[in-house]
Amino acid sequence: MQIGAQSLVDALKFVVVKHPRDSHGDQATIDAQWRALHYLDRPDYARVIQEFEALVAILEGFGAEIGYLPRHPATGLDSIYVHDPVVPVEGGVILGNMGKQARRPEPEAFAEYLGALGVPVLGRITEPGLLEGGDVCWLDRRTVAVGQGYRTNAEGIRQFRELLGHRVDRVIPVPLPHWTGPDDCLHLMSFISPVAERTAVVYSRMMPVPFRQWLLEHGWQLIEVPDEEYETFACNVLALAPGICVMVAGNPVTQSRLEAAGMEVHTFPGQDLCIKGGGGPTCLIRPMLRR
Repeated sequence: MQIGAQSLVDALKFVVVKHPRDSHGDQATIDAQWRALHYLDRPDYARVIQEFEALVAILEGFGAEIGYLPRHPATGLDSIYVHDPVVPVEGGVILGNMGKQARRPEPEAFAEYLGALGVPVLGRITEPGLLEGGDVCWLDRRTVAVGQGYRTNAEGIRQFRELLGHRVDRVIPVPLPHWTGPDDCLHLMSFISPVAERTAVVYSRMMPVPFRQWLLEHGWQLIEVPDEEYETFACNVLALAPGICVMVAGNPVTQSRLEAAGMEVHTFPGQDLCIKGGGGPTCLIRPMLRR
């Protein structure tokens, strides 16, 4: 199978998702797990399914091929956020090592699925290294920024750079803020989502000054998320193709700013699927091939 996704904006060709029936199972499973996983509130299983299927309908309408990650006995609710356990690059995947202890089995579970598809595993991040996919932000095919915080550490970035080898020219470590602490899900892509070439949705109040300055010096257009829409995942935007994106409904200011910048915006309801669990559309989709 052809694999390659050293971009966050090229057109989606093949993606992997996980249906809530295989991550959440039922309402009883949700009730048993959501507090320990530090969710904001108790998700409603029926609404989770409805919201997930609304997102998948957008992907299907765009024409992306969709693979479904199967149920695995070692994984829980968080495994619906398939973006984090693996990082696809040209020619295969790199397995992460999850900073959230409850998610440690997910990379190997994902690898079992990819093995059945014939996707090569090029390497894996090993202890004491940590790396999660939400901290990996491709700025172009040869330049990648990697957040360094509670989910991804310096050793994980060092191993990642080594495994990337000739595939990149530059790896930019980006120190992350403490924010609300190690139990929260804060990734680099919690405050930046590229949506077209050198164009990104950002929440600048979270951005390290040197990283923000680097983007501006390299000609990036930054579309700002207002304070009142950050907590409703306005900064978590998935590009389907350059200038075509999907975001959680209910963020009218950010949506209007995207549209004013020439973007085509699709929305879906995400109160139970995204906001309560701490992962938006980018987290729910693992692009395996973009072209």
